[in-house]
Amino acid sequence: MVFHSVERLITFESFEDFLEQPENRDRRYELIHGEIVEKTMPTEQHGIVVTRFLVRLYPHLERINPDVRLGPEIRVRTPGDIHNARQPDISYFADTTRPLSDRGVVERMPDLAIEVKSPTDTYQELRERADYYLANGTRMVIIADPAERRFTVLTPGAVRILNEDDVFEGGDVLPGFQMRVSEVFP
Repeated sequence: MVFHSVERLITFESFEDFLEQPENRDRRYELIHGEIVEKTMPTEQHGIVVTRFLVRLYPHLERINPDVRLGPEIRVRTPGDIHNARQPDISYFADTTRPLSDRGVVERMPDLAIEVKSPTDTYQELRERADYYLANGTRMVIIADPAERRFTVLTPGAVRILNEDDVFEGGDVLPGFQMRVSEVFP
């Protein structure tokens, strides 16, 4: 569901006010190019894929830095961008020196964003999300497609397709991390 006006784009400040309304507190929204977009509720399959990513990534990242910043559904935005506040399915922030956000939005893009394709998502929508993240400082985006059992791994200037028997390697974003693509799919 999209809430917008052709004449007026919603700003981040108005979006935050919208989220504070009692009727919106238990719902999931993003601000995308000045439009308030309600995220669909995740399916069981979606939740399992997100969980499998987290349980594989967290121990590896915790060995590198015990103050690991990895989590689901963290709202992020680029400072100065008044028309966007996004919420990747999973976000990883390598920098742990900034204060931990305990309210509202994180004022930066994650180093890694993972989006899990739901049946209602189009690949084009997910690719546009990935392009937005990369254009605003994210170093790697993974689009995980449970139906096709594959990853699309995007980094600035490169796109790789990995099928279920391929091994994903984390490169500079997740140094030393490896897993078979099939490990996250039920």
